[in-house]
Amino acid sequence: MDQKIISLAAEKTADRLQEFLQSLKDNDLANLLQNQAVKGKAAGALLRAIFKGSPCSEEAGALRRLKIYICGIHLVESGDLQKEVASEIIGLLMLEAHNFPGPLLVELAREFVGAIEEGSLTNGRSLELLPIILTALVANKENLAYGKGVLSGEECKKQLINTLCSESLIHRDVPLTAEEVEFVMEKVLRMFSKLNLQEIPPLVYQLLVLSSKGSRRRALEGIITFFSELDKQHNEEQSGDELLDLVTVPSGELRHVEGTVILHIVFAIKLDCELGRELLKHLKAGQDFSNNICPFSIALLLSVTRIQRYEEQVFDLLKASVVKSFKDLQLLQGSKFLQNLVTQRSCVSTMILEVVKNSVHSWDHVTQGLVEFGFILMDSYGPKKILDGKTIETSSSLSKIPNQHACKLGANILLETFKIHEMIRQEILEQVLNRVVTRASSPISHYLDLLSSIIMYAPLVLQSCSSKVTETFDYLSFLPLQTVQGLLKAVQPLLKVSMSVRDSLILVLRKAMFASQLDARKSAVAGFLLLLKNFKVLGSLSSSQCSQSIGVSQVHVDVHSRYNSVANETFCLEIIDSLRRCLGQQADVRLMLYEGFYDVLRRNSQLANSIMQTLLSQLKQFYEPEPDVLPPLKLEACILTQGDRISLQEPLDYLLCCVQHCLVWYKSRVMPLQQEEEEEEGFYQDLEDMLESVTSRMIKSELEDFELDKSADFSQNSGVGIKNNICASLVMGICEVLIEYNFSISNFSKNKFEEVLSLFMCYKKLSDILNEKAGKGKAKTANKMDSFLSMKFVSDLLTALFRDSTQSHEESLSVLRSSNEFMRYAVSVALQKVQQLKETGHVSGPDGQNPEKIFQNLCDITRVLLWRYTSIPTSVEDLGKKEKGKSISLLCLEGLQKIFSAVQQFYQPKIHHFLRALDVTDNEGEEAEGSVSHRAAFQIRQFQRCLLNLLSQEEDFDSKEALLLVTVLSNLSRLLEPSSPQFVQMLSWTLKICKENSWEDASFCKGLMNLLFSLHVLYKSPVTLLRDLSQDIHGHLGDIDQDIEVEKTNHFAMVNLRTAAPTVCLLVLSQAEKVLEEVDWLITKLKGQNPKDYASSQATLPNHPVEKAIIMQLGTLLTFFHELVQTALPSGSCVDILLKDLCKMYTILTALVRYYLQVCQSSGGILKNMEKLVKLSGSHLTPLCYSFISYIQVSDSDVFHLPARVLRETKPIPNLIFAIEQYEKFLIHLSKKSKVNLMQHMKLSTSRDFKIKGNILDVVLREDEDDNEHEGQNKEPAKKKRKKEMKCLS
Repeated sequence: MDQKIISLAAEKTADRLQEFLQSLKDNDLANLLQNQAVKGKAAGALLRAIFKGSPCSEEAGALRRLKIYICGIHLVESGDLQKEVASEIIGLLMLEAHNFPGPLLVELAREFVGAIEEGSLTNGRSLELLPIILTALVANKENLAYGKGVLSGEECKKQLINTLCSESLIHRDVPLTAEEVEFVMEKVLRMFSKLNLQEIPPLVYQLLVLSSKGSRRRALEGIITFFSELDKQHNEEQSGDELLDLVTVPSGELRHVEGTVILHIVFAIKLDCELGRELLKHLKAGQDFSNNICPFSIALLLSVTRIQRYEEQVFDLLKASVVKSFKDLQLLQGSKFLQNLVTQRSCVSTMILEVVKNSVHSWDHVTQGLVEFGFILMDSYGPKKILDGKTIETSSSLSKIPNQHACKLGANILLETFKIHEMIRQEILEQVLNRVVTRASSPISHYLDLLSSIIMYAPLVLQSCSSKVTETFDYLSFLPLQTVQGLLKAVQPLLKVSMSVRDSLILVLRKAMFASQLDARKSAVAGFLLLLKNFKVLGSLSSSQCSQSIGVSQVHVDVHSRYNSVANETFCLEIIDSLRRCLGQQADVRLMLYEGFYDVLRRNSQLANSIMQTLLSQLKQFYEPEPDVLPPLKLEACILTQGDRISLQEPLDYLLCCVQHCLVWYKSRVMPLQQEEEEEEGFYQDLEDMLESVTSRMIKSELEDFELDKSADFSQNSGVGIKNNICASLVMGICEVLIEYNFSISNFSKNKFEEVLSLFMCYKKLSDILNEKAGKGKAKTANKMDSFLSMKFVSDLLTALFRDSTQSHEESLSVLRSSNEFMRYAVSVALQKVQQLKETGHVSGPDGQNPEKIFQNLCDITRVLLWRYTSIPTSVEDLGKKEKGKSISLLCLEGLQKIFSAVQQFYQPKIHHFLRALDVTDNEGEEAEGSVSHRAAFQIRQFQRCLLNLLSQEEDFDSKEALLLVTVLSNLSRLLEPSSPQFVQMLSWTLKICKENSWEDASFCKGLMNLLFSLHVLYKSPVTLLRDLSQDIHGHLGDIDQDIEVEKTNHFAMVNLRTAAPTVCLLVLSQAEKVLEEVDWLITKLKGQNPKDYASSQATLPNHPVEKAIIMQLGTLLTFFHELVQTALPSGSCVDILLKDLCKMYTILTALVRYYLQVCQSSGGILKNMEKLVKLSGSHLTPLCYSFISYIQVSDSDVFHLPARVLRETKPIPNLIFAIEQYEKFLIHLSKKSKVNLMQHMKLSTSRDFKIKGNILDVVLREDEDDNEHEGQNKEPAKKKRKKEMKCLS
């Protein structure tokens, strides 16, 4: 039969074929097609023949076609056909589809929909036909019966698509209009939550393909929102209090699905650039783009960085969002006003670290982006350039904190990525080391910290990357000393587990020891000292017996067997031999060695013999052995003269300092443990005798013996002067070393204390001479030198001088206490040490690099200074002897101020321990765990009492002490919890002081006002405070219109004629600027809301708390500016900043008006408060601004001989006028849109380019008439005068 049909189809006319087909039953034809197709025979030829004999023009032919189509679809879906046959059948069906009449097309389409609803489409091959049918349907122009109604082809298609969408299945080739695409998108996105997690990636893929027709942004937005919500839900489930029996989605599965979806999106972006652009637009959308950032979108962005075209844009976007997030956080933490209005959202940095954590689930496509981003943050926001060895911050101190956080985040990203991903470890290590080596000129402490953390985390893992570390060692000779020290400290754990790394380092250090550059030799010494400290010799005291634990305690592998300890001894002795050669090198190299020997000795006590012998032989070169030769040391031998150049050859003071520290430590720690081994104590006895002899002879020596009396030349221009300066500093250093040594071994002996005092007198004489010679113009030489006293000793000395009440010590200590000079010197050295800590983060001398020891000493010193200052106030002390310089109490207060600041800077986590250490009362056993606020409040009360006592002394008010007390109170008040009652007490006390005290001291007033504002912003917004202060300023300075007498309000006695301007005025203006910044931030946040939210916010508009708060703030600020623009402010910075702030005020008012333009629907209205605000600005501010501008211009004409200043001050005027006019322009727009006449309270602004003042004009015209009557000789002066008048007019 099939052959017959095919042969009939071959004829020219189809009449016979039609007749034959007509005679057959429909089922026979369908069965025939099915058999042929299954056998794989000429099914295509048969199908063509049937179509030829079934023209659509005849009803019977069209119906036959329909049956054959349905049969063909079922055949293809059955899966019984070969691939080629199925493809051929579908191809023929697609070709012929457009010939169908409309009603049959609808029938065919409904057949598809029915099959989809039943789920009978098993493989979906036939779905390729559906788009063709829908296309043909749209092309059909006749009206078609669909359901109960009659629709056009286009409408039928929409109905069918709707039905298909509800089944979550639509084919990408279906032709859709933009509206339909959006409709399909929404339907599919709504289906996401109903699907199984594993079904989402394929659907996302199809959605992205569909998005190429339009609605790209909606697709991305939907996908990101879905996964963001899923993440939140997942996190809540994991952190939920109640144990859930069933977690909706296992973590691993969710991350794998997210990873696949991200890959699909990145692949789609590679093919469709527009999709990438839409992604960036969506994430940047709104003013506050961090709204759209979530862990999923961050992971997606990091994957997109692999596409070169988007790399830079994506990293810029992420950088901006990180910094903005930290800035917002800083702004929120600093303002109670904002905290009450805005809930703190999750920080971007937390999200990024979550992405790092999630990347463990095979997110290799994200890892590379993470590493790059980590380095970008560290490079961009690390500490900036170095000046004189100190790191300087180029940015302002406010932006410093977000920048520091961003840099720290970069380091955390890299460290966490390093821990999780083995594959990328080598690359991270290489990049860190490259930066350490190549960026020698800029500060790299943040990279060294990261390197240290990486190595500390896994020294054994790093053995595989050790070649990179050894390669870095080759550059040691060329790197700055600070970098070398940091690098070696960081790689130290690696040296303990890898012999090859250690050996290569030793080779490099040995070469560097003989390099021509001084820095290279210093690096070699630093390296060798580090090795000596960390390779313990058998029999050395354990680190628990030493005063500082070894930094490598976290290496979890014990690589030191007994054999290793013996090998270490040989190795250490070899190094000491190498270091002995340094003793013939420059002073700087020797000095490093002396500074390092004490630490080595304490860590490796078995090396004592070797080290002490070295020091002894070195000291003997400069020691006069004869007991009656004065002075006892050969100072001449310490100085090197090369032609005209004179320099220090041997830092004898450092050598002696090293000897005394080593000796005292050896005597107290090692000797008690030794069995009586006489031979080892030879060096100990020799050194002790030498120090004893030096002490007694130094006391006997006069300054003339050193050739350093008052007549000596100390100028820096002559050779003799330079030599004398070097000698003087050596003698002073030696005196300090001997003071510490003799005090340490004194055991409170009166004779020893007398010696200490005599040594101090020698030091004092020399110090006085140097200060006198240095002259008033230059910095004092004595203060340039770091004191040789160790911090531990300073702490012990101060405790003995001020707090030791033991009966047996009384007599000997009275020797030292009798000298006020000595006590002042002890306190000033403590101050110097704390200053050094603040500037560098460590102090000189032993344990100076050990934070634990420094903290302990700080606590002890603070306790003593606090007791001394509160027990003996300055007033009591000053009644006694009037001596030059500051009193001891004042020095104590200065020390306390520096310590409180340093502790908050370096020991923030230990504040509680610090405050507890200050509590002298030991009877608080039960309350040992009082909160930080409680303890801080106790200290605050002591200083408040001191300040009140000071303020009560009306005659001799010491403003310097008062200012120091205010600074101390400011430091301590930062420790109070803003929600605590202690904080409120502190605020009300400060407010009371400001209101009741009227000292005319600008610096004290500034300090106190700053304290008041810093407290007030953490309690509530300071706008009412600003308004009151502005009224006070207006009252004291008078009005710009001299005829008006201003009523004095006197809210704050602290504001008086002396302090009102510029002190208080500048303070309130800077505070107003901060308030304006907060308001600006809030408006930006409101504008950044999703436009869809406006409809909902419109309904609750009158109750919108943020908008109300903004309007209230601006209203109160408006009254603040209303007072200031009427005030006769002195020409200068006050006027300048007021104009700038007014300009900012109008800019923010404009921003608020533009926000209302954005949200105000034509039917809706605006807040009543907003109308009031606009009215207030029109009546109380704008006209006064113009009057103020005229006042400035008139006062400028009075001081016309200062053109530069005038120019600077009048520069902001055009900006202000422009801001006012912009505000009015947008108000007109808002009036039209809201149907409220907001301009009724606004007066038309007067143009200042040309202004006619009638009274002045009359005067000028009269003068003209007089000139005409007089003779020509008077014309010239009149012209001049008129010119001057016109200047006034303009």
